Amino acid sequence: MSVLVLLFTGFAWRGVDSLRSNIATAGALGLGGGSDGAVDILMVGTDSRTDAHGNSLSQAELDSLRAGEEVASNTDTIVLIRVPNDGSSATAISIPRDSYVEVPGIGMSKINAAYGATKENKRLELVESGASDADAESQSTEAGREALIESVGDLTGITVDHYAEVGLLGFVLLTDAVGGVDVCLNAPVDEPMSGANFPAGEQTLSGADALSFVRQRHDLPRGDLDRIVRQQVFMASLVRSVLSAKTLSNPSRLSQLSGAVQRSVVLDSDWDILQFATRLQDLAGGKVKFETIPAVDINGVTDYGESIVEVDPAAVKKYVEGLLDGTADEQDSPQSTAKSTLDPSTVTVEVANDSGIDGLANGVASSLGQLGYTGGTIGNYEGSSLSSSAIQAADPDSDAAREVAAALGGLPISFDDTLTGNTLRVVLASDYDGPGADGGVAAIPTTTDAPTSAGESPAPPIDAGSTGPACVN
Repeated sequence: MSVLVLLFTGFAWRGVDSLRSNIATAGALGLGGGSDGAVDILMVGTDSRTDAHGNSLSQAELDSLRAGEEVASNTDTIVLIRVPNDGSSATAISIPRDSYVEVPGIGMSKINAAYGATKENKRLELVESGASDADAESQSTEAGREALIESVGDLTGITVDHYAEVGLLGFVLLTDAVGGVDVCLNAPVDEPMSGANFPAGEQTLSGADALSFVRQRHDLPRGDLDRIVRQQVFMASLVRSVLSAKTLSNPSRLSQLSGAVQRSVVLDSDWDILQFATRLQDLAGGKVKFETIPAVDINGVTDYGESIVEVDPAAVKKYVEGLLDGTADEQDSPQSTAKSTLDPSTVTVEVANDSGIDGLANGVASSLGQLGYTGGTIGNYEGSSLSSSAIQAADPDSDAAREVAAALGGLPISFDDTLTGNTLRVVLASDYDGPGADGGVAAIPTTTDAPTSAGESPAPPIDAGSTGPACVN
């Protein structure tokens, strides 16, 4: 996914001639030509354990990736980039990997299965018909890419004009080539499956640490959706790094970037990178935005119990079209609600148990603590017994009160004159079934209102023009 940065900063314009003869390409993908007013680029991040030319990674490289050695063709990062034909702006739209869509030849399925499942079906068909392993691999990979391109086109209503693919090693090489990327975490994490082990706050990540940061989805409040937010803020920070003089004026960095692209990136064979990058060389960071398609239900379930992200193709098409014609405004865009600027560490939350359930207060306090809120007194409620759980605050209309209420499932807020400033009290009655009741963790709200079940936006928009990394789960 990081090759987006190279195209948008002029690096490709400066070094494309040396890349042309060495970069891996893919042909016959049924791509368009920007006839709808925008160049639409499908960027795919795969779990491939090979480089862009099909060469197996060394054992040392596999070990450094912390990703295991299993053969994989998953497309866990799917980003559609819309660039108006005049090159005035760019919007990278994340498509959740669990989006439930129509996949050609398969039917309704998670979109990340379009590439891998189609590829494996085609490979087995070719092998059974007598094709060599090499030919079967090449042709089935092409079929997988075509299926993903068609699935994305059917969902969004656009014709994909160009295709770019990068594997796990490529992500590490590209991140190292810019000297690491700045990120910020709301709370410390230690998740062994991805290798993510980081303190809270701002930090610079490179190599396998950067890969672990963008791959973690276990132990996050919203799982894969929080991973999407991590990927977006990481890409925004990466854009800022490459735009900085320390990268663009450093011949060593540019050479390292060139080598990373040559080994790790696959582009469609019809893409004239020189022409495209020349058009974008004056693009400012603030004009590069990262968004996520609207979802009907981010916690959907199929009839047979599979967890999915339910999407409405008609709503997605309207949203994507609005990015180009300017109608994706506060009335039409599902992501127009302003992102919260509240620092949770400035909010002290007391938790009082009035439920009679042992350990409930500790569970809720722990959940809020993982989101960065400062812990206050934890114990039994000393006031008059309540029939339902509530948030008590000196100012019920404050952002602090509204966001803690939303994080705990939309609890009501009441006035309490014994509290001051950003100190809140959560009173837990026997009806409480929100985060912390069963070991779950609350999600940091992205708005000052409790989320709704319809038309949900997995993440607010992010742009690459800010001065520092946004703090995320």
